[in-house]
Amino acid sequence: MNRRNFLTRAGTAAAGALGVLAAPAWLGAAEPKEKMRIRIVYALHGEKQTGPDWPNKGFDFRPHMDRVNAMLAKECKGFEFVSSMATGEEQAKKLLEQDKAAGNIDGYVVYQMNCWNRVVQTLATSGKPVLYADFQFGGSGGFLVYTAAFRRSAAPNVGFVASSKLKHLVEAVKCFQVVKQGGSASDFVAATAQARLKGTPGADRSAGKTDPVQCLSANECLRRLKETKILAVKDDKSSGPAGEVMGVKVEHLPFAELNEAWKQADKDESRAVADRWVKAAKKVEGVSRETLETSAAMYLAERALLKKHGAMGITINCLGGFYGGHIHAYPCLGFYQLNTDGLIGGCECDVRSAATMVIGTTLTQGRPGYISDPVIDTSKRQIIYAHCVAHNKAFGPAGKTNPYEILTHSEDRQGASIRSHLPTGYMTTSLEFDQGRKEVLFHRALAVANDPDDRACRTKLCAEPVGDLEKLFGMWDQWSWHRVTFYGDLKEPVYALADAAGWKVVEEA
Repeated sequence: MNRRNFLTRAGTAAAGALGVLAAPAWLGAAEPKEKMRIRIVYALHGEKQTGPDWPNKGFDFRPHMDRVNAMLAKECKGFEFVSSMATGEEQAKKLLEQDKAAGNIDGYVVYQMNCWNRVVQTLATSGKPVLYADFQFGGSGGFLVYTAAFRRSAAPNVGFVASSKLKHLVEAVKCFQVVKQGGSASDFVAATAQARLKGTPGADRSAGKTDPVQCLSANECLRRLKETKILAVKDDKSSGPAGEVMGVKVEHLPFAELNEAWKQADKDESRAVADRWVKAAKKVEGVSRETLETSAAMYLAERALLKKHGAMGITINCLGGFYGGHIHAYPCLGFYQLNTDGLIGGCECDVRSAATMVIGTTLTQGRPGYISDPVIDTSKRQIIYAHCVAHNKAFGPAGKTNPYEILTHSEDRQGASIRSHLPTGYMTTSLEFDQGRKEVLFHRALAVANDPDDRACRTKLCAEPVGDLEKLFGMWDQWSWHRVTFYGDLKEPVYALADAAGWKVVEEA
């Protein structure tokens, strides 16, 4: 980062912190007479989604793309827009070569519609100003990871917008006129940052409802962690010890062992578990009785493996196992029940997150962790923790329950999963414990709502981060997408635990 970029960004950040945005000379100037030509590139698999992924199978992107195109054409009179789609690097390179040959494109808007389509990286090499936008609950994973990478490399020509309101996209697009009026690409980036800050509400200073957390001492927590184990079911090739995270031992098991335990699950007990789930649920929709019973059998299989191997938790490569035919029921409802009961069920064979769940549950003497794929919405100053597995006892097995629904797994409309209406008004703490770094990633947020949007995962807990929302865009490329959220303000006990273990706490907000 050169001195000019540093001063520009530092000035923008300082002004934002004060709630006053300094206006550079070009801001508010008349639109240029000659229209700028901007290419909008939608990064996605196809106009209609044919496979399982965010937002969901069968999702039709065309209405949203049409709405974006129409609004930009209406609201941005000084521009001419060319709309395109790209699935990845190869198509992005073709667009770039075409535009270089024609020489008539002044900048790019890249709209991340699906998560991991690598399009923006190629178009950023053009040197033209690039506005990177998130289609929330569709492209948010890639958007967060790729945006963090751009910020880490101090990319001088990539600005971004992360708002659920299209008017904020419009305001960010208008920043292209900075370049037409003689500004640099880095001036464009600074202008998008100012527009983003202007559209972000101020922080709520509320501490939330009273919620005393009875945590173990750091030394006692470390002692108990050394007696704890989690099982990781990844494939049919891995088995045996696989290291540890802050003393928590990890053991690999093959799919075959889990599948055999599922086959052996007692049918009467499976029916009884399914009955309990249905009776307690606020709603059951799109899920057959057979699916409920096979899910209950998977829960019993998970419990059986925990008992057999003397483990506290299990994490399973659920999508790979199910789509590969290695397992025959999603483990989501089983994970819900384990987490509600004070044990650990972790998604996607994410060992780091499953270990984080064990550490947090041990430290808080029973409070469950919630793995999520977060989304950031600057228009509400919120982070939304989204996943298809959640508990319904945020304060531990002896605490109050909250309502939940049983629905299909969102991405593919198959199986059974949970939409939990988690408590609001309470402080939460989100963590990741990384053994290699010996670091704890940390942020806090006040739970304020549950989003019922049908796109992406079923449970969506909305929270207002404590600290700097802009900083919260910074760590996703280093720590990946998952976070584990616990109810309670755990700052002091987490710092104490890290100090006792000789680890470092990294505050991402």
